[in-house]
Amino acid sequence: MTILHPNSLVLYKNRPAKVLHSGDKVEIKLEDGRSLKVRPKDVTLLHPGPIGSLSELKPQSGEIETAWELLTGSRTSLPELADLIYEAYTPATAWATWELVLDGLYFQGEPDAIIAASAETVTQLKADRAAKVARAQAWTDFVDRAAEGHILPDDHPYLREVEDLAYGRIDKSRVMQALDMQETPEAAHTWLLKIGHWNETVNPYPQRFGVPWSSSAVELSDLPLEERVDLTHLPAFAIDDEGSKDPDDALTIDGNRLWVHIADVAALIPPDSPADLEARARGANLYVPEQTITMLPSKATQLLGLGLAETSPALSFGLDLNADGEVTDLEIVPSRVKVQRLSYDEVEQRLEEEPFNRLYQIALAMQARRRANGEISIDLPEVKIRVTDGDIIIKPLLPLRSRDLVREAMLAAGEAVARFAARQGIPFPFTTQEAPEHQELPDTISGHFARRLTLRRSQLTSMPGPHAGLGLDIYAKATSPLRRYSDLVVHQQLRAYLRGSNLLDTQQMLERVGAAEAVEGDVRRAERLSRQHWTLVYLMRRPDWQGEGVILEKRGQRYLILIPELDLETQLHLRTEHLPDETVTLTLNRINLPLLEARFRIEQES
Repeated sequence: MTILHPNSLVLYKNRPAKVLHSGDKVEIKLEDGRSLKVRPKDVTLLHPGPIGSLSELKPQSGEIETAWELLTGSRTSLPELADLIYEAYTPATAWATWELVLDGLYFQGEPDAIIAASAETVTQLKADRAAKVARAQAWTDFVDRAAEGHILPDDHPYLREVEDLAYGRIDKSRVMQALDMQETPEAAHTWLLKIGHWNETVNPYPQRFGVPWSSSAVELSDLPLEERVDLTHLPAFAIDDEGSKDPDDALTIDGNRLWVHIADVAALIPPDSPADLEARARGANLYVPEQTITMLPSKATQLLGLGLAETSPALSFGLDLNADGEVTDLEIVPSRVKVQRLSYDEVEQRLEEEPFNRLYQIALAMQARRRANGEISIDLPEVKIRVTDGDIIIKPLLPLRSRDLVREAMLAAGEAVARFAARQGIPFPFTTQEAPEHQELPDTISGHFARRLTLRRSQLTSMPGPHAGLGLDIYAKATSPLRRYSDLVVHQQLRAYLRGSNLLDTQQMLERVGAAEAVEGDVRRAERLSRQHWTLVYLMRRPDWQGEGVILEKRGQRYLILIPELDLETQLHLRTEHLPDETVTLTLNRINLPLLEARFRIEQES
């Protein structure tokens, strides 16, 4: 055991200390003048002394590299090394020698066992330290430039961190801290626009909500061979928006039977297959103005999309109808159909022709029945936003009768399938909605807006129940298995029942649709904010924009106003009183894209 005498030099937590007294405890004095009593094992002797004051430990000049070259690869002690470098072993040279060991470039180890590093190690350490110094200088230079708003191409690695913050992938940013800016996605977005690293076309919202920014790429096998009912002799029509790329439903009328054909996705994607797991994790397709991100691989649409080949596989629902548009019987069959694709506009022009007139009359009867059952109709302006080759196109979605035709057929299929599942005891994700409190509201834009606010959220549940908004006593979403995972589960359950295979039990079914529903919420939020983003970009490119707004309601000192041609809401403080549904002329004032804020003014109130 080393005996520590007063006035000897020791190490305490790798810093020098002077021994004042030694016994069961060692009393030491630190560089800052404090005295401590510590255990003997907590200190290491560097020099027996005497040392009068720690201020004597001044930098020393010696032959460091010469000593290292002589000792390379060998072991020595602190006294020997101090004598070799500084030609003396004193408290000052002992401390200077230990600082070299702490530095670690030439020497490493403990006071009684110091090793001289190899030439290769020293060379690598020097290179690493030079690189570190260079990185530190590059960082300082970048911060100085960034503070002035000047960015160079070599600065992009630093900017990736700010992009990650803007995309919501991280919540801290060294760059934003150094620039004394808020560490928020909005502040990062603002700065990236300011320095020109991003332009207005960058849409951060899908990635900010964790929604994949590329379609599923899971490999799929070919469609299995199976017996299908041949319905190709019946004309079938897939009616959708112009430019739709994933047709998953089609209609046929055959006497008093309405056939609703749905892409037979479950025939290709069984429960817990890789594609099923991927779709479950995504929840639904993401539809943003610039592109569509699909929950299923593109091959699924190629194989199953209705009307993309001469004949298409389908799961067909044969609905037998009475004069009131009620379904009196349902047949469900895997089928083969021959589908013609048409747009809503094309069908609108052909509603006097058959079979479209007959389909429309059936739709009117179905609609009348739902309205008599308390359907809550919401009729507000809607638009479709597309970004094509950098151009933003905003078109109103006109209230076409052809849209009503398709919608009523899909609702009828969802109602019929839900009744079938309930009767057969199939574990199923039923969609329900509680009735809102009754209010007398005008049949105007402001009235429909207020009515929408009264609606309760719909629920996916294993227990059938009414859907108040649709005016249906029972309902399940069943007509979009290419686009929505809960619909795919519906099809998987129906196919298993038809084949006599094992069904998912209630718990398994709820776990699957619950997981997908949680993700689908993020998908829908990403879609909504993406639409707002591109609407504001549309306005930014039209700084002189002027248009009509409709007063919806007064909120405190501000009025909530809807701009129908953009399907955009804004709030304005107006000095004069205005009534709901009054129209005002708005002029664009300014846009804050990262905050999704559009400011307008009314000229006559300026």
